[in-house]
Amino acid sequence: MEAANGYKLNSVSRSFPMPSVIRLTRYVNIPYKGVALTRLNVFKRDNFSCQYCGTDRDLTLDHVLPRSRGGRSLWNNLVTACKRCNARKGDNTPDEAGTPLRIKPFRPNYVMFLRDFSGFHCDEWKPYLNGRKI
Repeated sequence: MEAANGYKLNSVSRSFPMPSVIRLTRYVNIPYKGVALTRLNVFKRDNFSCQYCGTDRDLTLDHVLPRSRGGRSLWNNLVTACKRCNARKGDNTPDEAGTPLRIKPFRPNYVMFLRDFSGFHCDEWKPYLNGRKI
């Protein structure tokens, strides 16, 4: 049997059509703690580009307010930066170093990451995602 969306789920001995949408008839509430703050997730949020110059090479993390000055490792204080910009900024804030941020850092929601974690995007999901564009 062929799936309507063309995808299949394969086991060792069988193949099943992959559904586009699965509707739950009962939901078990599990507390949602948000997107985990990891290096990879900060890179994903920042589209794998330096938030100072825009390059996609030699990336690392930068604390907007340096840790030596009380900055913490939080979503709104971490950005993706290339090694060159990170070194140029040093122990300063972006304003002090004259290196403005392209986008203010923020805490992402899970919808933003849904496509990246699943490996593919399906248009049939849009009505079920509260009208949010992914």
